[in-house]
Amino acid sequence: MRAVAVLNRDGGTLKTTDLDAYAETLSAAFEEAGRSLECRQVAGKNLIEALEDAAADSAVELIVAGGGDGTISAAARIAWQADKTLGVLPAGTMNLFARTLGVPLDLDMAATALAKAPISRSDLATANGEVFVHQFSVGMQPRVVRDRNAADYYSRAGKMLASLRAIMAMFRRPPSFHARIVTEGDEEEGRYSLVVVANNLYGESHMPYPDTVEGGVLGVGRAPVLSPGANLRLIADLAVGEWRRNEDFDMHPARSVVLHFPRLKRGKHATIDGELISLKETVELQIHPGALKVLKP
Repeated sequence: MRAVAVLNRDGGTLKTTDLDAYAETLSAAFEEAGRSLECRQVAGKNLIEALEDAAADSAVELIVAGGGDGTISAAARIAWQADKTLGVLPAGTMNLFARTLGVPLDLDMAATALAKAPISRSDLATANGEVFVHQFSVGMQPRVVRDRNAADYYSRAGKMLASLRAIMAMFRRPPSFHARIVTEGDEEEGRYSLVVVANNLYGESHMPYPDTVEGGVLGVGRAPVLSPGANLRLIADLAVGEWRRNEDFDMHPARSVVLHFPRLKRGKHATIDGELISLKETVELQIHPGALKVLKP
């Protein structure tokens, strides 16, 4: 199997990694496992072009992507469209998709695990046709990402501190928006602080990510507008995977969902896999069971 690794040197922890040394480690791990791997280091602005070049090569069967959540999301879209297998190097802040796949979070251990991993199938989800591997979110997460991005930070620790400050600010002034949520045979409408649609249901006893990539469903979650204290309990319960015990949050499975925002103001945002995007008045979300070929240790 011929493989190409695309390493975003401006993404996640790769910013502070000796990429020449790591490329040698990664290539050696794949060679030992009987797989040929070429490493390509690229700037963030050239990431999409590099991924598309790898996907367009008929001799390449596997694309290994290294970078933050945005890198992995883009790589998943391109690999899916080109019918290539995707390997995920966890070089982001949270690495939630990598956690679901069972990829070790240490980069050296991840290299060894991916080199030996069999090819499996993962569900994908889309929002108005745009691919995501983890979740689409409105309300709390876009607010935190927006405020975090407005801060200055130069390391992973600095990014996490900026995120914490943004979360604390959100407690004092939680988002509030009107939405209608339509799933198969069900519809509800109200004011919310959070609406999230995940690629499969969240697992329990850990951070908010699914335990499986093969459930074949979306996880549709929402929370109403809450007091600062209730907001704090909700974030704490979500962070440690105790969301089922929180009376203000509910998540249920669906094969498709349509979100309507009839009073949407200009300039509002959603997030897809942690990246800010413009929020549309209507968002149609679908699950694509087993659509993406992945390396799963």
